[in-house]
Amino acid sequence: MDLGLAGKRALVTGASGGIGQAVARELAAEGVEVVAHYHRNREAAEALGGLAVGADLRDEAQVEALFAAAGPLDLCVANAGVWPSEDVPVAQLPLERWRDTIAGNLTATFLTCRGFARQGGNALVLIGSTAGRFGEAGHADYAAAKAAIGHGLLLSLKNEMAPARVNVVAPGWTVSPMTEASLTDELVDRVTATMPLRKVARTEDIARTVAFLLSDRAAGHITGEVVTVAGGMEGRLLR
Repeated sequence: MDLGLAGKRALVTGASGGIGQAVARELAAEGVEVVAHYHRNREAAEALGGLAVGADLRDEAQVEALFAAAGPLDLCVANAGVWPSEDVPVAQLPLERWRDTIAGNLTATFLTCRGFARQGGNALVLIGSTAGRFGEAGHADYAAAKAAIGHGLLLSLKNEMAPARVNVVAPGWTVSPMTEASLTDELVDRVTATMPLRKVARTEDIARTVAFLLSDRAAGHITGEVVTVAGGMEGRLLR
């Protein structure tokens, strides 16, 4: 199906990472002119072939400079985020890590959405997580940030930004350069135990869902929705 995205301009934040790179490539294949944001990995963003712009999305001034450099945009994908790898229960969770995780996920997404809302555009997709739906033991900071993105922020934006459309894609376990080494057979068996499809996603699965939601032709009457891409996951085994 032709999604009708050819000729559009899109900002993809976190385009130097696994899901971000897949989204940028998928949109480019649809004929979209992609502005690839990066924080530290400039080479990976520039390898995508379009305009690459660096910014720390936790910094208000840098986000404003990012949008100034990006120019007029039709579409935006607020993908950038951070997942602290160490399991730390709430009882031992340092306030510093809580603040850092909220800033790197929720605040970064808010500033991205605000920048896009100020200049106008047709469609915005935020990247959430199944952690925001089911929680994630040892990562309450990340789960709280993603829950805020997939509920309060999303539902406010879809009303404020109409007729522009705003949706969330919430990936579950996804094979990417960041996760591939840790996804042992034992871990895959455990994390897919409540998934009817019994497999983890590929970054391309997430990217194609994002492209669908950005398309007025395919998803022109869809806004304020969370699309979970997690093989039918019903939750996480506790033991």
